[in-house]
Amino acid sequence: VQLQASGGGLVQAGGSLRLSCAASGLASNSYSVAWFRQAPGKEREGVSCVRSGGGGSPYADSVKGRFTISRDSAKNTMYLQMNSLKPEDTAVYYCAGRRSRIIYSMCLDPSSYDYWGQGTLVTVSS
Repeated sequence: VQLQASGGGLVQAGGSLRLSCAASGLASNSYSVAWFRQAPGKEREGVSCVRSGGGGSPYADSVKGRFTISRDSAKNTMYLQMNSLKPEDTAVYYCAGRRSRIIYSMCLDPSSYDYWGQGTLVTVSS
């Protein structure tokens, strides 16, 4: 199983970025995927997730209304559209996956996931 995250970069506050996470070795729609982020000196934070079998996607309070998660099953790729970016969004963003459904309350818990991508750096300048 491989998860390849991409799309990070340097953007000014108020700008947008779209992150991608391409999955291989996982059958499309049969796995749950999530985005996490980790800023220097801080713990890894769950951003949002897409659960296998559908259902609602939770978001961290800090990104609600600004970030949108989605999955393209045909491409076996997950996306994170990030709008109205703030300097506090600066972090390494990771995608993670597991081969089964996750209950809503555990979707943003990093211990729920078995597979991790390498991370992509997002830097938001003020």
